Amino acid sequence: MNNNWYRFFKYVLIGPFLRVYNRPEIEGKENIPAEGAAICASNHQAVMDSFYFPLLCPRQLTFPAKAEYFTSPGISGRMQKWFFTSAGQIPLDRTADNAMDSLMNTAKAVLDRGDLFGIYPEGSRSPDGRIYKGKTGMAYVAMETGKPVIPVAMIGSRDANPIGSWVPRPAKVRIKIGSPIDPIAFIKEHGLELGSHEAARQLTDHVMFILADLTGQPYVDAYAKDIKNSLEAGKGYPEGTAPSL
Repeated sequence: MNNNWYRFFKYVLIGPFLRVYNRPEIEGKENIPAEGAAICASNHQAVMDSFYFPLLCPRQLTFPAKAEYFTSPGISGRMQKWFFTSAGQIPLDRTADNAMDSLMNTAKAVLDRGDLFGIYPEGSRSPDGRIYKGKTGMAYVAMETGKPVIPVAMIGSRDANPIGSWVPRPAKVRIKIGSPIDPIAFIKEHGLELGSHEAARQLTDHVMFILADLTGQPYVDAYAKDIKNSLEAGKGYPEGTAPSL
């Protein structure tokens, strides 16, 4: 661990409170390598996923964060930028034309120095707790670097930090860590072409299916952002994506 502010937030300012307030537990921590680079691919339930997992992860993590967190105006915006920068997070403009190149460069910079790179393949928080279709950026990074992908299942963080809330609620948070996936071996075993879109899609889907199994949540073959846009527009869930009653 090489970031003093990260240590301060984890062990002094924020971590002790969250350990008591949300009683977080982690299962499968042995699947996180003690050293060396790896990609931690997590489902996304709440903003505070980026607090709970780093709190219990034995090594420092670097997540790409929305560029808006670093560009908001005013005093609160400057404090937000300071916080995310101090915690070792890296801005990523997901709407830019070169978003994939930006993600790749950011990820490789972290992985090349032997660190853990955290990413949310869903790209957006789940609107209802289910596991949504993953975007393929994570898989392209894994295929390009050859680094293992470690599934990280967040459970209960949505109850502790519902969408729109700023103050966490006293709900218990659990984390399950799946077995590392060798992306190159996976591609070869399935007879796919390394670097192809088909390979990226199948690897991404494989990771999301594992996350669905670890969390016990249904998998939805649609992007979370599209569902949220439809709900915000008052159109409800698109056909075939509504939660079961």
